Amino acid sequence: MPQIFRMGEYWIYFWTNENKPVEPIHVHVAKGAPTANATKIWITSTGKCLLANNNSKIAEHTLRNIMRMIEARSDDVISKWLLYFGEISYYC
Repeated sequence: MPQIFRMGEYWIYFWTNENKPVEPIHVHVAKGAPTANATKIWITSTGKCLLANNNSKIAEHTLRNIMRMIEARSDDVISKWLLYFGEISYYC
């Protein structure tokens, strides 16, 4: 899993296999190592975050802070997605 960055004990990362065609840009968030039931967050074309699911049950205030950090670093996330997958589309 390509790790984008860490925020405390939370990992923000991509799965290496995002299907064909590649899903719209998003990140997964998990406490500690990546897991199959990670929280999924879409990145919009404006760099904002939309919560797809909170499968890892991150506390609401912690999740808000993580999403703010992802938005602040959205240019970096988008660049890393393009570098890794070679293409990009947006959920919205």
